[in-house]
Amino acid sequence: MRVGLFAVGRLKAGPEKDLAARYLDRFSKAGPAIGLELSRVTEVPESRASSADTRKREEAAQLEKSLPDASLLILLDERGKALDSEGFASLIGSFRDSGKRDLMIAIGGADGLDPALHGKADAVICLGKMTWPHQLVRILIAEQLYRAVTILSGHPYHRV
Repeated sequence: MRVGLFAVGRLKAGPEKDLAARYLDRFSKAGPAIGLELSRVTEVPESRASSADTRKREEAAQLEKSLPDASLLILLDERGKALDSEGFASLIGSFRDSGKRDLMIAIGGADGLDPALHGKADAVICLGKMTWPHQLVRILIAEQLYRAVTILSGHPYHRV
């Protein structure tokens, strides 16, 4: 299964970008052995519309344009379901085993994600009850993707 990340906003050069890249590189190297590969990271600029609702709609349209046909979609949203690392790995494993070829994980902009996307999503999850800057969310989801691969493959990186 090809796994892509969609993010509203761009990571600038610096430690956040380097750390996210490090975990995505680890995912890219370890994932193919268990049927997971990094397809791409799509970054789109934040909408400049005057209202939050319009910004979210415009950003959602960018996401929909970047979705491969018949792909699965995970939204990262503060109102989503909280999963532990093993639950996230299980979700990724079940999606991998579903027969679909592509999975996209979406990180919304500062205003969040358009509510219309929730009906199209296969899962809506959160990274805890705290609010995180988008740069850190990118690092956190990259690390959790790598951790999911290690859990699914029985590698000792994830210790309970």
